[in-house]
Amino acid sequence: MENKKYFFAVDLGATSGRTIIGNIADGKFELEEVTRFPNNLIEQGGHYYWDIYALYFEIIKGLKEVAQRGLEITSIGIDTWGVDFVCIGDDGAILRNPRAYRDPITFDAMDDYLRHVVSQREVYDVTGIQFMNFNSIFQLYAMKREGNSAFRNAQKILFVPDALSWMLTGNEVCEYTIASTSQLLDPRTKQLDERLLNSLGLTRAKFGKMVNPGTMIGVLTDEVQRLTGLGPVPVIAVAGHDTGSAVAAVPAKDEKFAYLSSGTWSLMGIETKDAVISDLSYERNFTNEGGIEGTTRFLKNICGMWLYERCRLEWPEEVRKLSHPELQGQAMTVEPFRSIINPDDAAFAAPSSMIAAIQKYCRDTNQPVPETPAEICRCIFDSLALRYRQVFSWLQEFAPFRLDVLHIIGGGSLNKYLNQFTANSTGATVLAGPQEGTAIGNIMLQAKAANMVKDIWEMRQIIANSIEMVKYEPQDKAAWEEAYQKYLNIINK
Repeated sequence: MENKKYFFAVDLGATSGRTIIGNIADGKFELEEVTRFPNNLIEQGGHYYWDIYALYFEIIKGLKEVAQRGLEITSIGIDTWGVDFVCIGDDGAILRNPRAYRDPITFDAMDDYLRHVVSQREVYDVTGIQFMNFNSIFQLYAMKREGNSAFRNAQKILFVPDALSWMLTGNEVCEYTIASTSQLLDPRTKQLDERLLNSLGLTRAKFGKMVNPGTMIGVLTDEVQRLTGLGPVPVIAVAGHDTGSAVAAVPAKDEKFAYLSSGTWSLMGIETKDAVISDLSYERNFTNEGGIEGTTRFLKNICGMWLYERCRLEWPEEVRKLSHPELQGQAMTVEPFRSIINPDDAAFAAPSSMIAAIQKYCRDTNQPVPETPAEICRCIFDSLALRYRQVFSWLQEFAPFRLDVLHIIGGGSLNKYLNQFTANSTGATVLAGPQEGTAIGNIMLQAKAANMVKDIWEMRQIIANSIEMVKYEPQDKAAWEEAYQKYLNIINK
């Protein structure tokens, strides 16, 4: 096994991170987790920060581990969550830890910017990105407004995966998929928009050179080679945005599919050749994010298992001790469609009690109020599946082809009850897997850079050969159709 060539993937989420090695042989891939570590949100002085040095340390630690095992590393790739960035000074030093997207400074920044600087429709027409208060454009505006010293003195602004690649190589780039989450990029020109940058008092020179997934950024610096015991290993710009890497790993056989990246957030979308920016996409708040090989990820963010996760934290210890399948199995014994919510209602964004927020929504819409954990869990699963139906039907309106298959990837692909409900609700065949989509996509893009695979479709064929997908066909069509009409009536009240 030690004679194989490995790709080293760094996959960083907003709560934890991992380093993973993968290899490809005989048309299949193998993965192995090397290290896992927390990514801690640091609260200080009324602000939230990420510890960029701790993340760098963990990457070094993972690289030392593979060096000590004598594994041959072909390349390294880093993917992270979107929108956040690091400010670099003119002396090449990081100007304090980067702010986290949950920082309260952005709460009113979006409305302020859209009211006084550039209008909402103008921003959407340029970027095609859905409006969320934590998008980079509003974070930067909030920093400018407060006279933030890191912003004021920044020689370079690097998105988080690019900043970590810079720490490893000394080279500054702006990777396309992560830049597209900023709401500063025009998907038609595939460049940061000068007018939006100027509205923040910034110039294009503040950002690295735009590169596409699969581009070599550089090799490990002498310092990193010394720290890890590795040689001049190349660092590759993968799809730096974790969803971009995950969608690259959808094991589809052709372009006629929709995907659902299912986790704390759900992201449902299609892959298109060009951005979809129209009155209807604006009205429905769809987003156009960068994909690989010049594609666009046309998608919508949906509040996913956040609802369930928050409720689980509030339930008594004896309920929390139940495994997810045990608790969800109890929910299946409860009357279906008894209580329905809109998962994307503002009431569920950050309530002090998620259980109380769900109960209040049901009370306010004259529905039975769910009381037990099983009733609340059933309410969440029914409602998510119905929301998926609504967004899926919208996607079908936008797609230039018929959508018969919905690929569910990510941790939520293991949720057999919600997967079946999603098939029932949408009327589409659901194919669940892989669970580790982001890491797989990261490694596949490195393999493409190493000329081991030629394009996205060969990547997807290798993934399909390597995993067991679980298939769910629609059932109970009449009951779900009736429930969907009930859902529409409730959310439109």
